Amino acid sequence: MTAIGAGGRVIGGWLSTLVLLLASGAGAEPTDNRPDAKAYSIADGRVDRRTYDGYRRYHAVCSHCHGPDGLGGAFAPSLVDPPLAPEAFRDATLAGRVNGRSVMRGFADDPNVANHVDAIFAYLQARADGAIGRGRPQPSD
Repeated sequence: MTAIGAGGRVIGGWLSTLVLLLASGAGAEPTDNRPDAKAYSIADGRVDRRTYDGYRRYHAVCSHCHGPDGLGGAFAPSLVDPPLAPEAFRDATLAGRVNGRSVMRGFADDPNVANHVDAIFAYLQARADGAIGRGRPQPSD
């Protein structure tokens, strides 16, 4: 296998293979952005600590606009139907979002949100999956 490198030089054999592997992401850290990856854990009807923390943070900051169950409000969309991908949720939460006349400010400067985005996502993912119902989930201790 040969490839053309910078300046038009020919790169041969193993070096071109290495370049292609690195460009394709081979060897990169695995991510949990797979559609089937779950950010939450539930055992015996009790949620893991992170999901419970997400419930608490969501209700302290997000529920005013997105409703008590993440189903949306008068001017904010549902966060559980359809569920957001982890990176889309993180980006919108931290940087904010403008959608037509609807605007959500970013929460990157709010430690109650910014430091707990993954926990809030875990709670909303569990709600979207129907793994937990309405109201306060029971934490595992």
